[in-house]
Amino acid sequence: MQFILGIAWDWIILLVLLLAYLGYLLYRYLVTRKVLTNLSEEEFKKGYRKAQLIDVREQKEYDAGYILGARNIPVTQLKQRTKELRKDLPVYLYCQSGSRSRRAAWILYKEGFQDLYHLKTGYKKWTGKIKKTKKINY
Repeated sequence: MQFILGIAWDWIILLVLLLAYLGYLLYRYLVTRKVLTNLSEEEFKKGYRKAQLIDVREQKEYDAGYILGARNIPVTQLKQRTKELRKDLPVYLYCQSGSRSRRAAWILYKEGFQDLYHLKTGYKKWTGKIKKTKKINY
């Protein structure tokens, strides 16, 4: 009987940990939706010239092509480089598809940034002006 109860407790602990993790993910999702404004390409084009335009993709992706006027701060470096951004100006974020810019918005929100926007469809569907820094050989 003790062996069966031991297994049951293991499963209960595992279930509690899983529920706590899912609750944390739900909390992050809801807070991100509250603090980050999703913009269509047209809405993004209207406002990004008056804001800080940040490409949160990695350097190789940025070199292959980026939205004209964007600055590259990869999401992996964002915590260390938040001092490069002004809190009094809007921040427009984009990545390849939208997931990294959501993560970047979470990081910036925790650092005190309030006016956060991101390109809902990501760079891969961008039809506006772009610039390339290097020819990428694959």
